[in-house]
Amino acid sequence: MTTTAIPDELHLDAGAQDLLFRRARTANAFTDEPVTDEQITAIFDLVKWAPTSMNTQPLRAVVVRSAEAKARLLPHLSKGNRAKTAAAPATAVLAADLDFHEELPRTFPHFPGAKDLFAGDEEARARTAELNTGLQIGYAILGIRAAGLAAGPMTGFDADAIAREFFPDGRHRVLVAINMGKPAENAWMDRLPRLPFGDVISIR
Repeated sequence: MTTTAIPDELHLDAGAQDLLFRRARTANAFTDEPVTDEQITAIFDLVKWAPTSMNTQPLRAVVVRSAEAKARLLPHLSKGNRAKTAAAPATAVLAADLDFHEELPRTFPHFPGAKDLFAGDEEARARTAELNTGLQIGYAILGIRAAGLAAGPMTGFDADAIAREFFPDGRHRVLVAINMGKPAENAWMDRLPRLPFGDVISIR
């Protein structure tokens, strides 16, 4: 069995495969070209189709673009993440809504008892929220790339402090921040190795 999929085995053409996967990299430098409302809307229109258990859809996001909002975000990032975030035209702060179950009557309407399953179990809600937000974050990175933008996901920050700034209700857990925009020159570090097929996949 071949260990690397070739374009003929996939429905996406080779250019789309490269845009979303092979040539896509974590960007560390961006131009000052703005990220528009229209681009953000188009990205969400892809991200919303991510699979989540019981259609929970716990991802909540704040897109930071203004100078005022950047000034609130930057102090809570690790020092190595501040300059590139200051230069990025937009940064999406992605959080898990710990009260996602309140939306289940809308998102899982065929099961009227879905909300009650989670209502009294905060630990289960947190686990479910974080797992499914993680799935949606993966889609968010692909959605940003599909819009022709570069994504620079980061986890080096004070998550609690960022949550207090941008999700002050105390019911959201910040997981990732993603810088996004058009990549500047020298935006990429050297590609690091990927584990080979045989070390990751077992077919039985």
